[in-house]
Amino acid sequence: HIGNFSCHSLRKTFGRQVYNMNSDNSELALVKLMELFNHSSVSITKRYLGLRQEELLNTYDCLSF
Repeated sequence: HIGNFSCHSLRKTFGRQVYNMNSDNSELALVKLMELFNHSSVSITKRYLGLRQEELLNTYDCLSF
């Protein structure tokens, strides 16, 4: 049984998979996804995929006390 599921979920999952599979050239992947998703900027695509929040959280992981 699958819970809440939508075309939007598939679109977002597709974007994350493309981004993760192209980690060696992530900026190019983001530009291509931006165009596919018809976003006006890469920053919108990053926010859409949740990458901005992920980057912020990873900042804390870099700190050591």
